[in-house]
Amino acid sequence: MKIKDIVPSVLKELDEALSSIDETQAQNLVNAIIAADKIFTAGAGRSLLMIRGLAMRLMQLGFTSYVAGETVTPAIRADDLLIIGSGSGETGALAVMAQKAKNTGAKLALITIYPESTIGRLSDLVVRIRAATSKNDKGVKSVQPGANMFEQSLLLFCDALVIKAMEQCGIEQGLLMKNHANLE
Repeated sequence: MKIKDIVPSVLKELDEALSSIDETQAQNLVNAIIAADKIFTAGAGRSLLMIRGLAMRLMQLGFTSYVAGETVTPAIRADDLLIIGSGSGETGALAVMAQKAKNTGAKLALITIYPESTIGRLSDLVVRIRAATSKNDKGVKSVQPGANMFEQSLLLFCDALVIKAMEQCGIEQGLLMKNHANLE
């Protein structure tokens, strides 16, 4: 199969996954982001790479955001929000982190394939992305290997969250560039 034949299949999968996201769940997450004192993001593997982009964009928009586990990440507190991106919702280290956040009284949000997962049951907010994963052969199918479909959907969904937050807060794109890294 040629690459030019694969791309339309991938785009169709992403459109289906992102179109299936519940608008109320998504809006609740935007509202939680706006209301939070500080926003922490977490994930593992490729999901971590995707969710880091959310923390960066939020910082560029003037929100106080961090990636959990970085050396400059402060303690989470009751007025904060932890957003975890995890296809399975079962990753051990993330489940421990989720429980610690809940113990502080912080709000917990999960973006996942499995809302009924361990982290999903702990969460105040869950956004479900209907995506394929190699860990379960039931449900959604994909031409892509592993959890590519979830990870790509996570990245695009997080970008949509940022756009919605900008819209709700009246933030202009110029602020993003003002706060963009300049030690490159």
